[in-house]
Amino acid sequence: MELNQYIDHTLLKPEATQAQIIALCEEAKHYNFMSVCVNPVNVALAAKELAGTDVDVCTVVGFPLGATPLAVKAFEAKAVLEDGATEVDMVINIGALKEGRLDFVENEIRELKKIVGDKVLKVIVESCLLTDDEIATVSQLVVNEGADFVKTSTGFNKEGATVNAVRIMRETVKDKAGVKASGGVRSLEEMNAMIEAGASRIGSSSGVAIMEGLKSDSDY
Repeated sequence: MELNQYIDHTLLKPEATQAQIIALCEEAKHYNFMSVCVNPVNVALAAKELAGTDVDVCTVVGFPLGATPLAVKAFEAKAVLEDGATEVDMVINIGALKEGRLDFVENEIRELKKIVGDKVLKVIVESCLLTDDEIATVSQLVVNEGADFVKTSTGFNKEGATVNAVRIMRETVKDKAGVKASGGVRSLEEMNAMIEAGASRIGSSSGVAIMEGLKSDSDY
């Protein structure tokens, strides 16, 4: 797979303007990224800008804390799908995972996957807040409930993706789910490290810089 097809070209800043979302979509079309990833309020605009292209529209649910009731996450997921989202990245209830309420976390994933259906559901676990064992445990829950990806991070906490977290996720899900490394991946070198560790998708706000780095890298 070409490197551009790993990238979810991301703009999740709360101050993002419509003009910036349109520019994000133009960049995604130019580089043929896998998707753009935008906040729910910008999904309809992104879907309009990307209509007729191969670029998917990704958005976030329960973002960035994951600390909203399941009913709210479900409502949000339905709303973004109606607006044209083709990929949904949900944040789990991290506190529930930390205290061992695995049935609760599994149920969240299960119910969101029912709503998303044949579209893509990625499960954000905020790996910087988890132990290695917890990363492995929640990655297995993702497989158990048929979600499409386990995703490292929101990018809004104390640390983003790490090679260690990505490796644990890949070792756990094997070929039964994708692994998305997100948060702090800003260079071609960092992206390659995540892919080597097992990432099959990269969430980054630096997609253009990464592709420009690719052009200047003599190894490619």
